[in-house]
Amino acid sequence: MENKTTKELSYVMVAINILVLVLVSSNLRSPITSVGPVLNQISSELHLDNFQSSMLTSIPLLMFASCSVLVSKFSRRLSIARFLLYALIFLIFGLFMRVFGSVSTLFVGSVFIGLGICIGNVVTPGYIKNNFPKQIGLMTGIFAVSMNLTAALASGYSVSLGEWTGYGWRGSLGIWLVIALLALFVVILELFLNKSSLQQVGKSLAKSDFNMFKSKQAWNISIFMGLQSLVYYSLISWLPAVLGDYGMRGNEPGWVLFIIQVSMIPITFVGPIIASKMKNQKAMIVFISVLMITSILMFAWLKSEWIYLTAVLLGLSNGLSFSLSILFFSLRTQSSANAIKISGMAQSVGYLIAAFGPAIFGKLHDFDVSWEWSFYFLALSIIMMFYFGMKAARRKLVEE
Repeated sequence: MENKTTKELSYVMVAINILVLVLVSSNLRSPITSVGPVLNQISSELHLDNFQSSMLTSIPLLMFASCSVLVSKFSRRLSIARFLLYALIFLIFGLFMRVFGSVSTLFVGSVFIGLGICIGNVVTPGYIKNNFPKQIGLMTGIFAVSMNLTAALASGYSVSLGEWTGYGWRGSLGIWLVIALLALFVVILELFLNKSSLQQVGKSLAKSDFNMFKSKQAWNISIFMGLQSLVYYSLISWLPAVLGDYGMRGNEPGWVLFIIQVSMIPITFVGPIIASKMKNQKAMIVFISVLMITSILMFAWLKSEWIYLTAVLLGLSNGLSFSLSILFFSLRTQSSANAIKISGMAQSVGYLIAAFGPAIFGKLHDFDVSWEWSFYFLALSIIMMFYFGMKAARRKLVEE
């Protein structure tokens, strides 16, 4: 009877672990992707200039860049689940402050949202490696799908959600509090049911003294992640404006973002499963780079023609590049502690690189109103991404 009870409890904990992974990952992109489609509403109501508007996307990226390494260092002191608890508390506070009603609370909220997402981004790969050591590819796929599904809904339905709630852009951004609160409840439940094992997890993470910044492979992974993120966040920030100049009106640009995000979903699920079984992932890097640069040149040259095909190509390539980046954290390390360390380094370096993307993309438009030079900047970034991606794809651990 005791063995049966223990087995049932084990099944319950696995279910809770999966639920934690799904709900936490659902909060790691939607608070950012929900902004673009309603940015004009926010700017108009709060009288923001172009620089202030672009900062609504850049602030979270700067938080990722500045805090990711610190988060990985503090992982020595706390369990992964307790870190996720703090991440969600920061995120919930930020989501509330962002829609409170003034310019100052808008930016304060963005800072706390960035901090909450930063913590979640860094520790979730360690959570996967620690709780699902034999299903890393599958669980990384579930993580990426959950993230991109809610990001897609946030992009496509942001304007409609504001209308449905009756609160305009505040409703569009504030409704994501619901998922954050659900995630907080499940993480608290996990902490309550599994205190002893979580303490062991916390202890196990304290054993690694490896200096990740001295590893060439860690730098390859970090720069690869940064360049693919640069492409993604540049387009999330500016594509609605670009498509507006191309003649698309109303919620049409939001639906293009929705198609990009939806196209990511199947590849982010299947990609890590396949990649985890490959000797190396160089073929995937070639596939990603060809599709991504093709989509970027289609945006530049075809403009709104074949726009949904362009969106699908970008979604497939960016979805696979993102999930492969996350998978590298587990595949290229020997322990959960080092998975969190490389996650912290890659996201600190990577998002520092990515934070320059929206600013450079927008600034190039000042010199070229056609947006072509902005897209050529992304094409150059993809060529660099290919170089570092091929190195990261080698079957070489960061510890070697």
